[in-house]
Amino acid sequence: MQSRRKILEALGIIGISASLPTSFAYAQAAKEDELKIPGPLGDVFLGKDDAKITIIEYASMTCPHCAHFHTATFPALKQKYIDTGKVRFVLREFPFDPLATAAFMLARCNGNDKYYAMVDLLFTQQKSWSGTPNPAESLLATVKQAGFTQESFEACLKNQSIYDAVNSVRDRAEKVFGVDSTPTFFINGQKQSGALSLEELDKILTPLLGG
Repeated sequence: MQSRRKILEALGIIGISASLPTSFAYAQAAKEDELKIPGPLGDVFLGKDDAKITIIEYASMTCPHCAHFHTATFPALKQKYIDTGKVRFVLREFPFDPLATAAFMLARCNGNDKYYAMVDLLFTQQKSWSGTPNPAESLLATVKQAGFTQESFEACLKNQSIYDAVNSVRDRAEKVFGVDSTPTFFINGQKQSGALSLEELDKILTPLLGG
């Protein structure tokens, strides 16, 4: 597992189961139950808590495919399914590198009520802070738009408990659910990999909604 020091150094800061075999159905149910367990910081979700469909996405903040999904597809998914109460959506951390870990830490430090606004900011402006010659300066400039100062920026990235919590979500996803790429989605427990389009999501979600 990457060390917190690496982050600071990198930034320059010190219904389908009914027709399947019973054993498989039990395994799927067990996995769904496991997926419902949030990480140490809890899940921040959008939509109705009792929605018929739950989508859990594991993403990395520096992943261009994740940024593409969140800028090109997510707004339509939100309007069509989340805002209408059909889907409960959860984003979980799966950072691939220290910079992605830092970005997720900053999103968490900004508070749960601002979590998705921060995620949107970071994905929308990903090219301006990811892969730049000075990632600390670029990331700081980006999150200043969300109210961070130099002091709060550094304090967040030195917060061991938030660092540990973000990495524990990633480690569990890898070891328990077999996540090895981003974005990876679990739609009512069923794994789907890749930046799904709205059309692809329609084909998956419509049968689950009885359509």
